[in-house]
Amino acid sequence: MDMAELTALLTPDGLRLLDETPAVGSADDVARTVSRLRAAGHSPDLVSAVVGQARLRARAKTKFGDFASRMLFTRAGLEQATRLSIAAAHAGRFQDAGIRHVFDLGCGIGGDALGLAALGMTVDAVDADEVTAAIAAYNLAPFGEDVRVRHARAEDEVADLGSAAPEATAVWLDPARRTAGHSETSRTRPEDWSPSLEWAFDLAARVPAGIKLGPGLDRALIPDDVEAQWVSVDGSTLELILWSGALARDGVRRAALVFRGKTVNEIRAAEDSPDEPARELGAFLHEPDGAVIRARLIGDVARSLEAGMLDPQIAYLTSDAALTSPFVQSFRVREELPTDAKALARALRERGIGTLEIKKRGVDVDPAALRTKLKLRGDESATLLLTRVGTTRRAILADRV
Repeated sequence: MDMAELTALLTPDGLRLLDETPAVGSADDVARTVSRLRAAGHSPDLVSAVVGQARLRARAKTKFGDFASRMLFTRAGLEQATRLSIAAAHAGRFQDAGIRHVFDLGCGIGGDALGLAALGMTVDAVDADEVTAAIAAYNLAPFGEDVRVRHARAEDEVADLGSAAPEATAVWLDPARRTAGHSETSRTRPEDWSPSLEWAFDLAARVPAGIKLGPGLDRALIPDDVEAQWVSVDGSTLELILWSGALARDGVRRAALVFRGKTVNEIRAAEDSPDEPARELGAFLHEPDGAVIRARLIGDVARSLEAGMLDPQIAYLTSDAALTSPFVQSFRVREELPTDAKALARALRERGIGTLEIKKRGVDVDPAALRTKLKLRGDESATLLLTRVGTTRRAILADRV
């Protein structure tokens, strides 16, 4: 979205038209809605803004639920925004630490600030992009004077914030590579980020801070004196948060926060946990959550399951005990099958398996291409786990527990 579109939208008539426009999903919906609004005499800028927002609001329901229908977005801002459930969990940490005032630096569309403000904290939010800052101001307007949003660089906003920071003050940082209008935002190259990672770490050493980063950040970059918490939702590892000062928990340096449906679980430790030794395939196979793998806490989970590694280099656990954990997906092993595609297809047909979930670790297999070769048919369903032990490929037929 550019400033002309935003200006056209942020009027009583523009916002009313947006609220009256139904959700836009498919390309056909877009074409029909554009044609209808242009025929009604609305300007090209307003039509583009309304249709774009109607489409983004439909996508945003997975992150913001019913709140999405009252918010504005940029495409990249929505992609990078923290889910409301996660933002609420982060805000709870600020509250538990006694924080009353938070500087949200790189606020994007305001997703994290929503969680902080909802718990009664004063929030100063800034974003270096003018359009994005204006959208955040709109989204956070219901909180009144408790939330102030400005178009500014993070580095300028807190230039004087340091060891003399007022008590109960903290910062929330979201370093990323940003372009105008947030048409592109990424966290893949730290050297391109704004604010820079070096600047963020320096500030976090002086002021309690939470720094939101991509989950694949090189672990060698993580300072020794922070708590690193990886976060996953329904099996997808979404972010890494580095907590410093009063926001870091005593004795915790590694944590995995796992959201599954409506349940939330966390495992934490003072350091990376040592893995359990490898053992032969048992009655159960367990796939650790991605956040657990990133946090290198597989060993702690293995011990809770009385499990061992299937292979020292592969993140699969195996056990005989019928124990489950919120930090793994568990499968009851049926049997091992041939790894050759033709022999595997024949074995699956003999067992009448027509619905097959295919999972893989440590092998170069395209599940979609393999599924085509298998030519499945039958009424039974199962899970096929493809992996290796040493240099030997394994195909394990199992059922989800």
